Parts: sequence; structure tokens; C-alpha cells
Amino acid sequence: MLCRRIIPCLDVDRGRTVKGVKFQGLRDVGDPAELAVAYQEQGADEVVFLDVSATVEGRRTMVAVVEKVAERLMVPFTVGGGVSTLAGVVELLAAGADKVSVNTAAVHRPELIGEISRECGSQCCVLAVDAKRRAGGGWEVLTHGGRRQSGLDALEWARRAVDAGAGEILLTSWDRDGTHEGFDLDLTRVFSGGLPVPVIASGGAGGPMSFVDAFLKGGADAALAASIFHDGLWTVGGLKAVLRTHGIEVRL
Repeated sequence: MLCRRIIPCLDVDRGRTVKGVKFQGLRDVGDPAELAVAYQEQGADEVVFLDVSATVEGRRTMVAVVEKVAERLMVPFTVGGGVSTLAGVVELLAAGADKVSVNTAAVHRPELIGEISRECGSQCCVLAVDAKRRAGGGWEVLTHGGRRQSGLDALEWARRAVDAGAGEILLTSWDRDGTHEGFDLDLTRVFSGGLPVPVIASGGAGGPMSFVDAFLKGGADAALAASIFHDGLWTVGGLKAVLRTHGIEVRL
């Protein structure tokens, strides 16, 4: 059985880690490099950094932050936010990132996914899908840090992206983000069962049972969380210990 991954997420705004609810009301929670190292010491399998204001402000992801983190971090880390060109991806990977996440730029120019996959390998190309539940069923892709509707069906868009070369899906439920109500299991189950690449469940992480459900009921390959770690509600190691008692294989 493959080990399930636990991934702390650091939303970065102007060089500081922030957290909000449904992508709004951001509050400062610390230095990204220091937090990343702390989570690594707790047993994090990977870390994700998302520059949450880069796309909205029309600027590139902060390479200096990536370089600072890469100097201290040993586990793999993914960087996203403001990534709009192949040259930008190559620059981030050269700065020390292991994978790069794309969302808005890929929606606007889907060819970007194939370019990244061909040049850097599909294992480096993560498609971030910020999904909002539709009243009539299904989910819509949001762009610009959850601020704009795209009109795209989330699952169909993810399938197109995987066909183009995306090697992993970072799937965030806009409706659950920051609520501690648990992952959207319907969303997670549909994506995990309908796509041939790993799916990272994100949005709504609460106590350990929300992770148990994401893995056993949702079929996720990994689960990502932010505020429960930032606020000290759980450590990565404490969470993994509980998962083991439910028969979920994790790296200790």
C-alpha cells in the first residue's frame, strides 16, 4: 500500500505566511521559511507555497522566498501563484522548487501545461484547481486566488490538463477553505476516481477524522492543510500517529 502524504500549505503574501477563510480575511501567521522547517521537523512529507497575491497584483512569484526556503528545506516543495510562463517555471525550479503549481495562467492559456510537461517533466507540473460547488451540480473553476469565476467545469478542465501533461492535481474546495468542517468528500471522490494522476485534497481540514475520511472515503493520495498546523491545533506527527491507528499507511 502506498503511503499517504500529509502536506502543510503556506499561503505567502509579500513574504509572510497568511491564512484566511474562503480565500478572504487574511491574517499573518509567520515567516514561511521558519514554518516550513518546523513542519519538516514534525514529519511533513512535502510543503506547498502559494503566493496568494501575485496573480491579482500582476507580478511574478517571489523567487527570493523560494531561494530562502530551499536553503533550509530537505523535503520536496511545490510553489505556485503568479506562474504564467515556462521561463518562470524554469526559474522557480532553478531556485530550488521541486514542483510548480499553475492555475489562472493555465486557464487563460492551456498550452502552458504541455510546455511545462515537455520541458521539465510531468512530475514537476501540478494543476491547482480551486473548485466552487454549483447550485445545479458539479463544480466551477475559480481563478485569481478564488476571486473570479471561469465558467469551466472543474472535472472536465482537470481531465484536459492531465491529457496535456499535468502530473498531479491540487484540489481545493472553495466552499470548505479555512472552515475546519472537513474536506469535501464528494469533490475529492469524483476527482480521485476520475483521474489517472495523484489528487491532493485541500480545503476544510479539521481534526484527524477529516484526513481519515479524505483517504478512506475520498480516495485522496495526499491531504493538505494550513490553519490547523499554523494555529497549533495539530502537529504533523500527532496527526500521522492517529492515521496509523486507522490503518492508513504514512511515513513516520
